[in-house]
Amino acid sequence: MNKRMISKYKKKAMYVGGLALVISIWSFNDDLFQISKNLDVFASVYKEVNINYVDDINSAKLIKTGVDAMLQGLDPYTEFVPESEIEEYKLHYVSTQYGGIGASIFLRDKKVYVSDVFEGFPAQKADIRQGDQMLKINDIDLEGKTNDQVSQLLKGSKGAVIKLLMKREGEAPVAKSLTRDEIKQPNVVYSGMVAGNMGYIKLNKFLENSADEVTSALISIKKNNPSGIILDLRSNGGGILQEAVKIVNLFVQKDVQVVSQKGKIKEKNFTYSTVATPLEPNLPLVVLVNGRSASASEIVAGALQDLDRAIIIGQRSYGKGLVQQTFNLPYNSLVKVTVAKYYVPSGRCVQELDYTHRKDDGSVIKVADSSIHEFKTKNGRSVYDGSGIYPDIFIKQDRFANITQALVSKLLIFDYATKYRNTHPAPVNPKTLTLTDQDYADFIKYLDGKNYTYSTISEKMLNSLKTEATKEKQFSQIQAEYDALKAKMASSKQNDLQLHKDEIKQVLENEIASRYAYERGRYEANFKYDKELAEAVKTMQDKPQMASILNGVGDYKVIGKPLLAMAGKKAADKDDEDDD
Repeated sequence: MNKRMISKYKKKAMYVGGLALVISIWSFNDDLFQISKNLDVFASVYKEVNINYVDDINSAKLIKTGVDAMLQGLDPYTEFVPESEIEEYKLHYVSTQYGGIGASIFLRDKKVYVSDVFEGFPAQKADIRQGDQMLKINDIDLEGKTNDQVSQLLKGSKGAVIKLLMKREGEAPVAKSLTRDEIKQPNVVYSGMVAGNMGYIKLNKFLENSADEVTSALISIKKNNPSGIILDLRSNGGGILQEAVKIVNLFVQKDVQVVSQKGKIKEKNFTYSTVATPLEPNLPLVVLVNGRSASASEIVAGALQDLDRAIIIGQRSYGKGLVQQTFNLPYNSLVKVTVAKYYVPSGRCVQELDYTHRKDDGSVIKVADSSIHEFKTKNGRSVYDGSGIYPDIFIKQDRFANITQALVSKLLIFDYATKYRNTHPAPVNPKTLTLTDQDYADFIKYLDGKNYTYSTISEKMLNSLKTEATKEKQFSQIQAEYDALKAKMASSKQNDLQLHKDEIKQVLENEIASRYAYERGRYEANFKYDKELAEAVKTMQDKPQMASILNGVGDYKVIGKPLLAMAGKKAADKDDEDDD
């Protein structure tokens, strides 16, 4: 190529590059114009409505509604938090630390009752119990107060004295004076030894210090020379990503990639790897998950599965593969924005819902089966993206019967446990608590005259049949059969208390145990009923099976793909059940 031709190509390249620069500047300026224009329109609408609307309006609420509507079309995790909600936000998403008495409350018939008491805090030390009625706080009558109003009265600075007027069923009101303490609800709500000499750690949240709490629990468990470790992440909705990485590092060698996040802005792209020598790299490890295990829980479960370090047992996890970051705004408000998706070591993203490509009506769609890709674990097992974390061992989750759900929702289980505690003052060991047939008969007697009516799916379908037949003026032709079938269903329901006796006793025992040993009691009473826990113990005791799973032998070569269509159907069926 001669010099003249080179010069010609240089000029052409300069022209193309210059044009690209001009287009880029024009596009940037257009974006600025659109932003300025839309903000001006928004401010003008707000101004005119605020000045001219026929009734007085709450301007802060109006702005919050407008911002919420703007973010609603993105995803459920991108949200605006005004100054008035900052403290509540921090309590749920950053730290569970506040000044209070260590009790939670609920409302019933405009009256305030204690729903839970936290062990070791002022309420428990003052013998405040679940089921006690709270009449006054610092001489303020609580009749008709909202849940939030009562919570605000209970919270305050550490060391401040708070006066309560409490009433226990069958007793006269009693005045109690408590000193508020720093209440820090733990991330690890239970840890200890379970059957088979296995260590068990129940992690409820990934907030501040969760990794430190898991570390402390693991150190304590190791003193008992356990045969394996069970990390329970069931119903753990996630939290801080970095805490998840630290927890994985407890079981995985240094300098191993745990998770990466990738977003539109390169500065938001990070890869997180283990940085320390693991505390327990060798013991058999099981992670329990279910459909409400999400986000950071899925990072831990997914990383340990991809690295073939742990066996996952339970049900398919939630499928949230999005990362949020908070940005401070004026006047002590903030916005939480989804900035990236995360990818576990095999390269898969667990995100199930596609918020970008919605249907025409705005509804969210799942990642299509045709768009699901195969990835490989460290040992070559096949895993898949787009649908949460599939367990290596699937355990079907039982659904409580309608009668059991009714007894719980109508607080009859709660009330009976309160009565039981007040009439059985002797200490109870949750691990050995087993209600006798006589105890159960006493519970049935307690239900006499109580309202625990409920409708089965069959009854709802029958009622729907009557409605449609009536519309079509055909009900008279089928009324005899309708009445007979309805009578049969009613007769069948009368036997439900005996038919579902075992599961009702399970729920009763858990609630009663909490009256004596608080949240710890619930877990210990339920261990004997926990199918996933039993499967974890059984699996870790079977060394050949563990090796087969982690090395992908036979049926364990592929995790999840054959179950996708079935899981989708089950999810749809579950949605139908929930709607009922």
